[in-house]
Amino acid sequence: MTNDRKRVTYMDVQDFLLQGEGREEDKRQAWKLFQQAFERQMKGQLEEAVNLYKQSIATHPTAEGYTFLGWTYSFMGRLDDAIEECHNAIAQDPDFGNPYNDIGAYLIEKGEFDEAITWFQKAMQAKRYESPAYPHLNLGRVYERKGNWTEAIDSYKKALTLDPNYTLARKALGRLVSSLN
Repeated sequence: MTNDRKRVTYMDVQDFLLQGEGREEDKRQAWKLFQQAFERQMKGQLEEAVNLYKQSIATHPTAEGYTFLGWTYSFMGRLDDAIEECHNAIAQDPDFGNPYNDIGAYLIEKGEFDEAITWFQKAMQAKRYESPAYPHLNLGRVYERKGNWTEAIDSYKKALTLDPNYTLARKALGRLVSSLN
């Protein structure tokens, strides 16, 4: 998974106002808590971030809240907790792509490459996903580790087709092609 501050830039309060039933003031409060949690997470204040994400979810549960709580757990090395929060996110909104990709990324970290593939494929099919290049890069990482060079190259190229400025995909493709020559 890419630990990229851009993850949150595409979101705004409208994302929270549109999700689920509930009072608008609760949704706005959940958004404020979510923003505070993200700021703490980016500063490395992970326990504070966890508490704020949990408060946001308690105020108004969103797939983003659960996903970012899981992402914070991954920073703490708590991969099983991270995966559990991604499952909560999927239960909240099955169309949101991030948790599928994140589960796959956490499975890579656990060395469970074959299991990760399915999750990246699900991320690629998600209806609501602002970063569709991510699962292609991650799938390429799996194929590369498994020695499936052609599939890895194809995945990296697909990531670059979706996002021509995706530096990690460009570097991965360049590194792999160079190593094969």
